[in-house]
Amino acid sequence: MNFSSGLTLDTTWHALDPIWQGDVQNIQQGLPHHQLAPTWQMLLLGDGSPTRHLKLLTRERIEVDVIDMSRVGHDPDAAPVQIKAVPAPRLRRQVWLRTASGQRLAYATSWWDAGHIDEYLQNRSLPIWDNLSQLHSELYRDIQGLYYGHSSALAAAFQKNGPFWGRHYLFWHSGQPITLIYEVFSPYLQRYLGPMGLG
Repeated sequence: MNFSSGLTLDTTWHALDPIWQGDVQNIQQGLPHHQLAPTWQMLLLGDGSPTRHLKLLTRERIEVDVIDMSRVGHDPDAAPVQIKAVPAPRLRRQVWLRTASGQRLAYATSWWDAGHIDEYLQNRSLPIWDNLSQLHSELYRDIQGLYYGHSSALAAAFQKNGPFWGRHYLFWHSGQPITLIYEVFSPYLQRYLGPMGLG
């Protein structure tokens, strides 16, 4: 981990360069099936745990490779505007979600209140959902944005060409936002979900 006691902003995170971007209205209504197939909409627009969904799809344990843990302080860090809801100073955590056999399925960046991250991520090598479910926390996943776009870094990491689908959302607990999460899914998931768009 690149976690250090000082302020570090030397590690960038991988935002998509969007071809198309959706807002809360698109998320609530859903997208035309030719744009995003129903199976992919269930993954991207549903409020369930992505790690749980990935485990069900692949029938493998989903593991987390933590690639960055950086203090970003009060910096907006080029994150979605909803980062303002997460109290500062903040920590940024970047991970790969992969199967136990090594297939990368998703990339995620999350921003946390530095003063409270240890309450929610007691084991930082576990997926966020596993940490929070061990606490028996009541949670609400508030999806705020949807993206379809490119990233050369993610194309190299997934060993798949884009464009990719991604989203960002706030996690709420006891009426308070605890983290902002930005996720991008690998096209490898077409093996289980079928084509990303119909038509």
